[in-house]
Amino acid sequence: MNPTAQAPAAASDTPDINEAASLCRALAHPARIRILRHLLRVDRCVCGGIVEIMPLAQSTVSQHLKILKEAGLIRGEVEGPKTCYCVDKTKLTVLKQFIVLMLDSEENHETIPQPDCG
Repeated sequence: MNPTAQAPAAASDTPDINEAASLCRALAHPARIRILRHLLRVDRCVCGGIVEIMPLAQSTVSQHLKILKEAGLIRGEVEGPKTCYCVDKTKLTVLKQFIVLMLDSEENHETIPQPDCG
């Protein structure tokens, strides 16, 4: 069996679940979370300067920005020699709604006791 092969999607998987999973994968690295938090804090487009706040090489930061952009969490617009990055809050809202829905669903179901694995 190919270890990199993905399991087929279950019939109950919806585009929302797949989108939430994709967004979670994009956030599955501390550097990408730091970049996103920085962009949210400044609450405007940032043209350059992201490399300076990260203890990483410029090429590594660029790769993280690419992953965030491909997931739709940020937008990047070229302005002269620089690319300006902004948060796409629509995607963050999708992720937030999915997490809230998942937590609400969990609260509305009785917890099944698990055996002690101790």
